[in-house]
Amino acid sequence: MKYGLIVLCISLVFLGCTQEEELPIYGNRDYVKKEVNGKTVVDTVFHKIPPFSFTNQDSLVITEALFKDKLYISDFFFTSCPTICPKVKAQMLRIYEKYADNPNVLLISHSIDTKYDTPAVLKKFADKLDIDSKRWHLVTGTKDDIYGIAKQYFIAAAEDPNSPGGYTHSGGLVLIDKRKHVRGVYDGTEPDEVTTLLKDMDRVLAKQFK
Repeated sequence: MKYGLIVLCISLVFLGCTQEEELPIYGNRDYVKKEVNGKTVVDTVFHKIPPFSFTNQDSLVITEALFKDKLYISDFFFTSCPTICPKVKAQMLRIYEKYADNPNVLLISHSIDTKYDTPAVLKKFADKLDIDSKRWHLVTGTKDDIYGIAKQYFIAAAEDPNSPGGYTHSGGLVLIDKRKHVRGVYDGTEPDEVTTLLKDMDRVLAKQFK
């Protein structure tokens, strides 16, 4: 009897170690009732990134349609940023390079300096990074649109004359799955955090892109 109990306990520990927890889905959720085969069931509706339209470094209009059925990483920056942006872009390059041959992965970086960071300025910045504009989009738009979408990604961004460069913003890198759900926000200034992000990306890719 004792032997059987020990085996059961070991089995439970083993299962706990080998079964990874599902990544959370960020944001509020709604519960919607509907009729299925004469029975009332409740669907959970999770937060999704809403439709958007921005202009990238090639002066092309980029909408949410481009990211349909893709896993992508989103961040917010400005090209003249004197503080965290260089660190964050170095970590974004890690992601870009790891998934260079994976058509299911895209990146999008939103400029919060909508006055200075025109598509031409973003193009020069992209050339310095030596990135493919089909895989990594540097985008601009109206201030309302850029700052509005930042909230949907759970990222803080604002004009601030007291901050270096005139803007304050998070260095967060946001993981969005193929269903447009936010699955994680990671500190893009910390290499260890980005290592965790890369592992989480692999988990989502394995689950959603079989």
